[in-house]
Amino acid sequence: MFAVMKTGGKQYRVQPGDVLRVEKLAADAGEMIQFNEVLMVGSTVGAPMIAGAGVQAEVIDQIKGPKTINFVKRRRKHSSKRTKGHRQKLTLVRIKDILEKGAEKSGVKAAIGTGSVPHVATPVVEAAPAEKKPAAKKAAAKPAAAKPAAAKKTAAAKKAGNRKKASCRKSVG
Repeated sequence: MFAVMKTGGKQYRVQPGDVLRVEKLAADAGEMIQFNEVLMVGSTVGAPMIAGAGVQAEVIDQIKGPKTINFVKRRRKHSSKRTKGHRQKLTLVRIKDILEKGAEKSGVKAAIGTGSVPHVATPVVEAAPAEKKPAAKKAAAKPAAAKPAAAKKTAAAKKAGNRKKASCRKSVG
């Protein structure tokens, strides 16, 4: 007997004894898990899922997939290159049993992807509403302090400045 199940956004055709590489699941090696999203069992087709059906599997190991390399090269005058690698995290499972009915009563942990599991469960505590205090009145704006006037250049300082400018010019001749 075979079944078509869905996990990690993909569909798999499985039968007892199959070993699958699926998207990472929140389970340790040796643990029994159950896939509850079953689309088809034998000749029974769900619409879209079969109620009460399940596929039980044993987690063999948490592995990484092959390395994929993303190489980006910007052409022409930029001469820019970037290489980035990625290894997908996978879970290796062995299919143990296919249940047509009564999967919810089996007592086996449901297979949950790691993206669905909250990292830290913190209890939610409702805080009592704080009493609002009236807003403090703003103080009247103070006038800006008057700035002292800039000191005027003397005639000697002006001539010294002009000599510097003249020395920068090239003489044509």
